Amino acid sequence: MRIIRAKDYDAMSAAAARLIAAQILLKPDCVLGLATGSSPVGAYQNLIAWNKTGALDFSAVRSVNLDEYAGLTPDHDQSYAYFMRHNLFNHVNIDLKNTNVPSGISGDGECQRYDKLIADLGGIDLQLLGLGVNGHIGFNEPDDHFSLGTHKVTLTESTRQANKRFFPSLDEVPTHAYTMGVRDILQARRVVMVASGTSKAQAIKDAFFGPVTPQVPASILQYHPDFVLVADEEALSLI
Repeated sequence: MRIIRAKDYDAMSAAAARLIAAQILLKPDCVLGLATGSSPVGAYQNLIAWNKTGALDFSAVRSVNLDEYAGLTPDHDQSYAYFMRHNLFNHVNIDLKNTNVPSGISGDGECQRYDKLIADLGGIDLQLLGLGVNGHIGFNEPDDHFSLGTHKVTLTESTRQANKRFFPSLDEVPTHAYTMGVRDILQARRVVMVASGTSKAQAIKDAFFGPVTPQVPASILQYHPDFVLVADEEALSLI
């Protein structure tokens, strides 16, 4: 594990974006595993800026997203498919046919389809992650075992509370989601996690300076051979 300490969110975002850009430059047709939420938005903004100057070319990049809310269509303004178009895809020269987000409306057969898709792409070259306040990655919530492939999960109350700011009320926050499994994430050749703010400090301490346990899903990344944590000073304040 390697830790990159950044002063603040902007510095964290720039550092993470440099790692992603380096992957694209080294392998223009790479497979990027992408994340949603507020943590990666700054990194995406840096990538957009570099693409607009011609320094970075997304034309051959393929992407697979971590997760999607169950029951939301791709055009719903709180779906992760919509998020990715709004925050990255519509602003760079990526071919939308090469972008993939789990379907929230296809039913449980979506899990097998998505795992096959990842395998057919040759696996993920770089997986970008955020970190939940309870240590979740993707929507892999604390459990008594580590998940394997893509699966449907019941979202915990803490996760729904964390996401309610995006919805008119907590009642409208979906109760389930489809997510890549821990196995899918671990099989990525490189994993980059971004974390910012004091709200993530305890999760970082538990995940990377405590035991490996499915009660803290991110802790499994201690075993990944090429894992980089990019975090700001507040997020790293307890270590």
